[in-house]
Amino acid sequence: MTTTTDVVLVGGGVMSATLGVILRELDPSLHITLVERLDHVAHESTDGWNNAGTGHAGYCELNYTPEDEHGNVSIERAQQINEAFEVSLQLWSYLVRKGELSPRDFIHPTPHQSFVWGEEGVSFLKKRHQMMSAHHLFRDMEFTEDPRVLEDWMPLITDGRDPMEKVAATRVRYGADVDFGSLTRALVAYLESKPNFELLLNHPVTSFNQNENGRWRVSTRNGKTGESRKLRADFVFIGAGGGALPLLQKTGIPESKGFGGFPVSGQWLVCRKPEVVERHNSKVYGKAPVGAPPMSVPHLDTRIINGEPALLFGPFAGFTTKFQKAGSFLDLFSSVRSGNFSSMFGAGMSNMDLTRYLIGEVFQSPEERIDSLRNYYPRAKYHDWTLQHAGKRVQVIKKDAQGRGVLQFGTEVVAASDGSLAALLGASPGASTAANAMIDVLQRCFPEKMSDSGDWTRRLKEIIPSHGRSLIDDEALLREIRTYTLDTLKLDE
Repeated sequence: MTTTTDVVLVGGGVMSATLGVILRELDPSLHITLVERLDHVAHESTDGWNNAGTGHAGYCELNYTPEDEHGNVSIERAQQINEAFEVSLQLWSYLVRKGELSPRDFIHPTPHQSFVWGEEGVSFLKKRHQMMSAHHLFRDMEFTEDPRVLEDWMPLITDGRDPMEKVAATRVRYGADVDFGSLTRALVAYLESKPNFELLLNHPVTSFNQNENGRWRVSTRNGKTGESRKLRADFVFIGAGGGALPLLQKTGIPESKGFGGFPVSGQWLVCRKPEVVERHNSKVYGKAPVGAPPMSVPHLDTRIINGEPALLFGPFAGFTTKFQKAGSFLDLFSSVRSGNFSSMFGAGMSNMDLTRYLIGEVFQSPEERIDSLRNYYPRAKYHDWTLQHAGKRVQVIKKDAQGRGVLQFGTEVVAASDGSLAALLGASPGASTAANAMIDVLQRCFPEKMSDSGDWTRRLKEIIPSHGRSLIDDEALLREIRTYTLDTLKLDE
């Protein structure tokens, strides 16, 4: 069976759903087909239990503001992430105003806080606050070393702590907890309510072929019946989380050469005990241990997943060869190609300390995990917490300017030179910046429509009011946009 469509979205996560919604708003006549290998959308990396749920805005994540050997704190990465998150907030606000989303179903006001202890940690946080609060993006960030203020901000963390210990914290009160699983299901439901959209569940992609006219044939197989189906499309997007790299390699586009993946697993400690959960309403991030990857920065989080509140602590990273929770232990080995062997080998050799750290995390005892939690919650009781597996994260390996393989933490858009296909690789900040990443895909793959005079640019400015302007440079624009999004999404309550 062969079907003709305009756009094929591979992967039923937040990236594909976001791109599908934006395309639907820009051109309702487009025929869009979303293909997912599992029997539900948002079942892998996007699922609420498989990610941190932090609306990553750079407020509390200390790894986004590194300190160099001279003690200088850089905030550029945090600025970029904050601006990108504001783009997502604008898209969600637009859909809320249209009546297509309800904020209480997927996003909840949750202060974003950073917490440190010891002279070195307090000195770093104080410098970080001074740098960040001087910029309008972070002007509302508060800093304190006052035990009474800390007790109000984070009662679990101060309860039972040595009163002589030197501690400090920062807070932005209008941070967010985002259930990206619920959000994605709502976005897909919106697409299903519109014409010219088809959702194919239980349909893993088996191959990609491009003809001489540039059109793609995407071959799938019904996981229940075994029936083959082919989709002919002008544009293909691969947003399959950890599965994106193997799928990108199947396309054979020259731009995919040299890319590899480094999979990292994760686990959470979870508490659902009401008397504990009710005493903590924030996301509290600390400093990562030396050698830890960014995804394992410790944090004690309020989470609301599928409407149910819980506390999560972690994640505890680990070494894996799987690219997805429902993947195979052969994923890493089968991703090795002649074109990426040197970059993967080079990245592996230069990150042996990271590998040893991850393997060590795998063999942590339950008592050691609870001891880590007690750095943040001194009175934590062993029997109040259970261990739950998080999603897999495949970090990008690519060649640098010197042709050496490097491990890159973040996301990477890989697009064919003719604009007919794009894929998103990588992890954090990931889902939080989905709208900004998908606009990047459109700019790279549809340059004429996305030009200053293009049809889509005018429409996009109605959806994303800040589009084409800089929230980093324009303070008045930031104030206007933030007032709009915080009010619409009920984050300033």
